[in-house]
Amino acid sequence: MLAHTRRLFPFTAGLVAITILSCALACDKVPLLAPTGSVISLFATSSTIPLNSEVEIIANVIENGVAPTPSTPTTPTNGATPAPSTPTSTTTAGAGTPVQNGTLVSFTTTIGRIEPSEARTNNGQVRVRFISGGQSGTATITAFSGGASGKLENLKVGSAGAERVLISASPQTLGPSGGVSTITARVEDVSGSGLSGVPVTFSTDAGSLSSASATTDSLGIAQTTLTTSRAAKVTANVAGKTAEVSIGLNPRTGVTISAPTTPVSAGQPATFTVNVAATANIRDVTVDFGDGRTQSLGAISGSTSVQHTYNEPNTYTVRATATEASGFTEQVSTSVTILPGQPPGVTISASDSTPTVNQIITLTATVTGATSTIQAYQWEFGDGTTATTTGPQITKSYSTPGTKVIRVTVVQAVGPSGQGQTTVDVGLALR
Repeated sequence: MLAHTRRLFPFTAGLVAITILSCALACDKVPLLAPTGSVISLFATSSTIPLNSEVEIIANVIENGVAPTPSTPTTPTNGATPAPSTPTSTTTAGAGTPVQNGTLVSFTTTIGRIEPSEARTNNGQVRVRFISGGQSGTATITAFSGGASGKLENLKVGSAGAERVLISASPQTLGPSGGVSTITARVEDVSGSGLSGVPVTFSTDAGSLSSASATTDSLGIAQTTLTTSRAAKVTANVAGKTAEVSIGLNPRTGVTISAPTTPVSAGQPATFTVNVAATANIRDVTVDFGDGRTQSLGAISGSTSVQHTYNEPNTYTVRATATEASGFTEQVSTSVTILPGQPPGVTISASDSTPTVNQIITLTATVTGATSTIQAYQWEFGDGTTATTTGPQITKSYSTPGTKVIRVTVVQAVGPSGQGQTTVDVGLALR
């Protein structure tokens, strides 16, 4: 009986080994997914993306996170148009721990594509690329793993990212018999950066255009030329957003008026240049700024500069009327686009981007651009806590590990607020 048992043992051991190997191979095919109660939060490194370009998407997967808390644009009390929405994650990672390394996260998008469409976490984070194609629109990106999911909404692609169109003509005043003027349109996003690869449609009420459409270059600029024998108006249209410029002819008095060559925001002075012929006997030149206010320049000769401050953003038609000593009058016009007060640029730097639990770090907010007096810095630390300071620095420590998304809102005395964000990866302290 003993001998019989010894003969069977090697065979039995082989079966056990084969069974264990088969289980290991089968188990390896089952993906590791986020456990119940996990939260996925998505962030894009840019709020807009040109056609046929790419932007990085970051997904943080946290166990025992916080339920979705989407934000929506607020309507100003003065009845103005609400501020354009920016990419918004529908989840906010709260106190918890990153999921196990190697957790599989899958991605989908309503337009464009995600590469790779599946990725595995490292320290609770996955980084993939959103690649836009030739279709403009607003992308919604979804990430999911197990029963957890998160969305990134309002990522604007191509012409959907256009916030405003600026148009100019060179020269804006032609000779008495007309001529050719170069029309330039610049398409900008909400931050004032030029958008490339955006189609612009041009139209005119007089003369002819070399091209009725053009695509913006890397600076967000598209051009066409106007040939006309009389005063004309050219309109640029991008996804329903329009801008106009008037091209005039030189009159007998030689009176001309030109608008500022650089963008002007509401509340900032705009400088116009008025010219009359050196041989003309001018009694008075009156400037109508298009907002209900006028100014008399008197009996000028040659070139004169005049400043005017607009209180509201809009496109205004500015007219200069020259009156000769004989009483003969001629009028010319130009247009100026006054932009909304621009938010300042804000960046956050951390004294240590990879602190350990309970380590104190210093956060510094840096503000750029034209700003008025800064009244407050409103901080959100990504762990459910907030703070308000009057200065640009604050210290912070975290009691739990994980990736923390830090945001700050800079509130000005005059003008819109600016926002910035960064992340820190909090690790466990070494013992």
